[in-house]
Amino acid sequence: MSLFLFARFVLFQYLSNDTYMTQEEDWDRDLLLDPAWEKQQRKTFTAWCNSHLRKAGTQIENIEEDFRNGLKLMLLLEVISGERLPKPDKGKMRFHKIANVNKALDFICSKGVKLVSIGAEEIVDGNVKMTLGMIWTIILRFAIQDISVEETSAKEGLLLWCQRKTAPYRNVNVQNFHISWKDGLALCALIHRHRPDLIDYSKLRKDDPIGNLNTAFEVAEKYLDIPKMLDAEGETARTDSTLSNLCISLLQLLEWIRRTIPWLENRVAEQTMRAMQQKLEDFRDYRRVHKPPRVQEKCQLEINFNTLQTKLRLSNRPAFMPSEGKMVSDIANAWKGLEQVEKGYEEWLLTEIRRLERLDHLAEKFKQKCAMHEAWTAGKEDLLSQKDYESASLMEIRALMRKHEAFESDLAAHQDRVEQIAAIAQELNELDYHDAATVNTRCQGICDQWDNLGTLTQKRRDSLERVEKLWETIDQLYLEFAKRAAPFNNWMDGAMEDLQDMFIVHSIEEIQSLITAHDQFKATLPEADKERMATLGIHNEILKIAQTYGIKLSGINPYTNLSLQDISTKWDTVSQHFVPLRDQMLQEEVARQQANERLRRQFAAQANIIGPWIQTKMEEISHVSVDIAGSLEEQMNSLKQYEQNIINYKSNIDKLEGDHQLIQESLIFDNKHTNYTMEHIRVGWEQLLTTIARTINEVENQILTRDAKGISQEQLNEFRASFNHFDRKRNGMMDPDDFRACLISMGYDLVSGRGEVEFARIMTLVDPNNTGVVTFQAFIDFMTRETAETDTAEQVMASFKILASDKNYITVEELRRELPPEQAEYCITRMTRYAGPDSPPGALDYISFSSALYGESDL
Repeated sequence: MSLFLFARFVLFQYLSNDTYMTQEEDWDRDLLLDPAWEKQQRKTFTAWCNSHLRKAGTQIENIEEDFRNGLKLMLLLEVISGERLPKPDKGKMRFHKIANVNKALDFICSKGVKLVSIGAEEIVDGNVKMTLGMIWTIILRFAIQDISVEETSAKEGLLLWCQRKTAPYRNVNVQNFHISWKDGLALCALIHRHRPDLIDYSKLRKDDPIGNLNTAFEVAEKYLDIPKMLDAEGETARTDSTLSNLCISLLQLLEWIRRTIPWLENRVAEQTMRAMQQKLEDFRDYRRVHKPPRVQEKCQLEINFNTLQTKLRLSNRPAFMPSEGKMVSDIANAWKGLEQVEKGYEEWLLTEIRRLERLDHLAEKFKQKCAMHEAWTAGKEDLLSQKDYESASLMEIRALMRKHEAFESDLAAHQDRVEQIAAIAQELNELDYHDAATVNTRCQGICDQWDNLGTLTQKRRDSLERVEKLWETIDQLYLEFAKRAAPFNNWMDGAMEDLQDMFIVHSIEEIQSLITAHDQFKATLPEADKERMATLGIHNEILKIAQTYGIKLSGINPYTNLSLQDISTKWDTVSQHFVPLRDQMLQEEVARQQANERLRRQFAAQANIIGPWIQTKMEEISHVSVDIAGSLEEQMNSLKQYEQNIINYKSNIDKLEGDHQLIQESLIFDNKHTNYTMEHIRVGWEQLLTTIARTINEVENQILTRDAKGISQEQLNEFRASFNHFDRKRNGMMDPDDFRACLISMGYDLVSGRGEVEFARIMTLVDPNNTGVVTFQAFIDFMTRETAETDTAEQVMASFKILASDKNYITVEELRRELPPEQAEYCITRMTRYAGPDSPPGALDYISFSSALYGESDL
């Protein structure tokens, strides 16, 4: 658009908003917008907005409704500024609308425009006056502000430009933006100056303002693309208000002010927050309900007064001059006085409310602290008055003392709370609290209770300290009682254990020793009784202290589980029961041990005879088998006589067995009168019988050997002499070393390299069972084989015949009985069955065995 078109467009905007311009762009929207004028501005601003929104393909119908969601408002700002605004919120909730309007207002403020009393909530709520004010602010910033002529302001520059452009035209004198334009000639002249082809200025008449204005508006819209924002009739037709209505309104408003001021000057304070809040609520009702109509009335009165003066002036009539006291200035002064009183009343209300709020806060704080303190002190006086220490032990007394000390610390800590309660009560009195009497009564009760708690606390401490000292004395006595009672009780326990001990003695000496020890114990009883009495004295001292000072004893000594009753009962048990019982038991044992001693002596007398007799007989038999001279038959007869004498001695052994049975029944386990036990006697007797039988058997075997081998008596004597010589132990057997020495003495070469092998071979002959000894019979067999000539089959048969008792066969039992085991098994495995008619089952043929043994048969 050219400068001319833009200037004319802005001119039309100024013309449509001349009232704004006359008020220097700082008008009071609540006071200046009358309904007719407001309607004109809606129409003008709607047209202006649509002139820009049509470029974006949209428009508005209702200026206060269509801008409420902020979307078209943001679009309008983008069109007229050429800039992009932040992305709008798409929601339909109130907060979405407020957010969008705020984005538009923020954009306007970012362009250096100060928005006075215009908020997003008013726009969203459809406040017409705020919406119109916002649109006018946008017009000033984006359509007018940038106009500048010769460094003048926008308004002044535009006015100067219009004066220059219309200066040549008749009946045109532009001095302002309202009266100078009412006849329409200035608008037509401005259009004609730039486009003379559009208007024939010579045909225009000054007395036809409506025709002139309509011509200018229609040409501008049709040919110059300037929207029609004004109606000619709206600029020329204004409704007059009558003078009488104006006077009545003045009187009514003054009367209302005079009635209201005394109510606002009433400063009688209420005592409760509720009452003061009611006064504040009444004042708010006055502000919201009663005053706004009066404000509107005052505003309308001023508008009507100004309109009336203007119409009178345009009609060349004298100005209206109300009487003294009814002028608009009187209204203004009265209104100013009302607002001053109103401000003072509001300040007084707020001050009183703050004071009452402070009082309520202090009162609530006082109640809260009192409640906390009273809850803490509840039951404390009863606790401090208790005499629980009278039945407590020392440990419990000390625990009570520690607990009381903790309570004293807690009491001292609560001193601050009591002081705070007193300070709050004092402040409530100073602030003239309406219920100060109740506060004072409660505070006094708390202080009195606090003093009583202090007194009871000190009294309880004194009592606890006194009882603690008494209990320390009692505790020391308890400890001394425990120290004396424990060893004395242990002594009695030991005594009872000793007196009940099941003693076992085996002699008169041992029982006499026990009697002596028991007599020594009884000698200690008087001293023990003194110790018991001393312990009893300690207990009596404890009872005396408790009775004197009224202390309730629990009856339990903390240092011992022993009571005086335990000591007394145990003492009676020891002295009156166990000591006499022990005396009786010892005397009974003395009688028993005397009887046992007689049995010991009786047994010993016999054992000391039998034992040596058995030993003597053993030695005699040993000497008979070694030293007796004469033939083997003579030795046999002598040994038979010994055997008969031994058998005849059996009655003495049986008698000793009877005495031994009595000893066992009496549980006698030792006998100092003899070294012989019954077991020794039995073993010796059995050995004696075995020895005589074995010796007799050896002689019998020697006789058989002599007869079978043809050995003379001299050879047997020689063999016996050699064997006895090397039998160093004189037990009828030689060990391998003795046998080796015997062989070496007889000329055997057992020293050279093959000596060990040869000796081992000989040992297998004389000791086939590896017993480690060589018997006399084995020695005779060996020497017989070594000294006799080679045996013949007839000699072997003769030997077997002797073993078989002259039978032609021999049985297995006879072989095993007469021969060594190895030789017997050898013969049994090699002999064939005997086939004679008189043979029993299992009979063996020794004749064929002998023939085969010496090569005379194929066996």
